[in-house]
Amino acid sequence: MGVLIALLMLAFTGCKTSKQAARVGSEESMYLSSKVEVTIPHGDAVYSVNGTMKLKKNEIVQVSFLMPILRTEVARIEITPDIIFLVDRMNHRYVRTTKEELKDRLPRRWTYNRLEDLIYQASEPDGKKTISGEEFGLAKLEKARVELSDFSREENNVKPTTLSSRYTEVTLDELLQFLLSL
Repeated sequence: MGVLIALLMLAFTGCKTSKQAARVGSEESMYLSSKVEVTIPHGDAVYSVNGTMKLKKNEIVQVSFLMPILRTEVARIEITPDIIFLVDRMNHRYVRTTKEELKDRLPRRWTYNRLEDLIYQASEPDGKKTISGEEFGLAKLEKARVELSDFSREENNVKPTTLSSRYTEVTLDELLQFLLSL
């Protein structure tokens, strides 16, 4: 499995979580945002990308990956209960796919609700902020990790992404092949 597939998997997979209600502090929060860092060792190198995460409960999780220093968005992942949307901002490409179409690439027990639970649990004061690839069920990427930090419960303006006509729809394999060649 390539580095980018691993990055995508770590960014939107769930792990074993309890069935407790998703709560932040003492009351349930409709919105949540945080910083995110994904680190993936690959051969002799370690790839790391930073970004931001915005969540609107039961509707959407949006992760924007940012270019260092300039803080320009280079990629975006949007996950809804039914759709996964990947945007390559640098090359004006995108993939819109369903959970069903990705069933062979997602961990067997992945659900949108598991992803939300994981994020809400990490936002708790005593919540686990760093999750390893091993905990995600990705044995080949056991040393990879996702770290969430600087949570906010303030209403965030998360909306589904719209793209201009400059963007070209490609298959997931085409987008991953290109990104892995960088």
